[in-house]
Order: sequence, then C-alpha cells, then structure tokens
Amino acid sequence: MESLAPNIFTNDMKATIAFYELLGFKTTMSVPETGDDLVWAMMVNGGVTMMFQTYESLANELPEISRRNGGSLLLYINLKNIHGFFDSVKDKVSVLKGLEKTFYGATEFSIKDNNGYVLTFAEHEQQ
Repeated sequence: MESLAPNIFTNDMKATIAFYELLGFKTTMSVPETGDDLVWAMMVNGGVTMMFQTYESLANELPEISRRNGGSLLLYINLKNIHGFFDSVKDKVSVLKGLEKTFYGATEFSIKDNNGYVLTFAEHEQQ
C-alpha cells in the first residue's frame, strides 16, 4: 500500500469545494472536467488528497453507503505550523474543539466540514 485518499460524499459539491478551498485545498481533477454540474472532484493540499462525490452519482450502485451527511468518520490530518493554520481558519469554519495539547505529544484541533464530517488537524512534536 502506498497512500489513502478518502472519497467523501456530499449533496452540495459547490459548497464542499468552497469549504475545502478555505482550508487551502486545490481542485486537481473533476468529472466532468469543466462546468458547474460536477459529480466528482479530487482536491489536494500538500501530501493530503481528498475526493468528493455526489450521492446522486452513485445511483443505487452501493446501497451500503449511507445517503446521509456526516457520520462516524473522523479524518486525522497531520500538518506543520498548526497555530498559524488554526488562526487562518478558526473564524471561517465550525470549530468543535480548539487547540489542545494531547497526552501523546500532539497539538490538535477539530472542525466540522459543511457535510458534517469531523476533521482533526494535528502537529506532532519532533522527537
């Protein structure tokens, strides 16, 4: 295995792309390639790749995937300069848990994206 790129489902692709652009992500691929009616998009920020897909594009192919937003999924994203990143997004997003030092040596904060998914950002102390 070499990498993991979650495919997150959304009812509002435009709002999802706009939200992740606030976090510094850039769209690198989409279906269709141009236009306003995107059904899938890949976004990248540094070494983190996220894919987004509309529920409608699945039709009835994978009924096991919940058709509700959010869920029991937490995406854990490592980054550098967590204090600067937190300061740049804290007034633009729904912060669930502010900056906090953990017992395992990370500084973290958690937000909720526009689809109800929880994103936890972390910076680990160098050993």
